[in-house]
Amino acid sequence: MGALRRIALALVIIGALNWGLIAFFQFDLVASLFGGQDAFMSRVVYALVAISGLICLGLLFKPDENKEAVETRSRTSTPAYTEFGEEPDFTKERKLSDKDEQ
Repeated sequence: MGALRRIALALVIIGALNWGLIAFFQFDLVASLFGGQDAFMSRVVYALVAISGLICLGLLFKPDENKEAVETRSRTSTPAYTEFGEEPDFTKERKLSDKDEQ
């Protein structure tokens, strides 16, 4: 995810939290920080949140990257199953390691 999308997502989250404060407590944090809803800075913040929402709209329709990676990995690799549930014979490896120690 690029830096622009991360900033946009952060602004959308800030906007969502502000709307939650308005809904639950009738308190507009952005307006109280910047001098009311009609103040220039409040309007700038509201506009940035709206533009960020439009940018994040693309995330809604973006395919899941993790899902594609899992599908690609599962198609190319072969699991190491033994036939009929047989366990591998490690006694040969033990004999070789015993000879190496001597």
